[in-house]
Amino acid sequence: MLKKIDHIGIAVDDLEAVAATFAALGVEPEFTEEVTDQMVRVLGFHVGESTIEYLQATSSESPIAKYIAKKGNGIHHIAYRVDNLQETLDTLQAKGFQLIDQQPRQGAEGKLIAFVHPKSSNGILIELCEKIA
Repeated sequence: MLKKIDHIGIAVDDLEAVAATFAALGVEPEFTEEVTDQMVRVLGFHVGESTIEYLQATSSESPIAKYIAKKGNGIHHIAYRVDNLQETLDTLQAKGFQLIDQQPRQGAEGKLIAFVHPKSSNGILIELCEKIA
């Protein structure tokens, strides 16, 4: 079902500071993007076959803003690539997993995404991603 680690999402309160840190190391981001639906700006770095996404809230109502208010900057989620996201969600729901998203929605880099509630995954927020051709 899970094909590979797609990315790790890291919640931060200052994307410019992250970009400056990496620039000092001689590394430029691969992409920057705003995902309006999730109220987040994304700064992404490809590392091998995976990506590190730094996430900054664009609204105090964003899940990222709420995460930072509770826990501070840090790893927010791990994302796994799947071949068919809706089929994966249906399978997980049938197995009793609590889903945050019942249907796929648009994520960064043109991917479809959905989240599995941490209560169903040992306290870790899991994102599932399907790359659209």
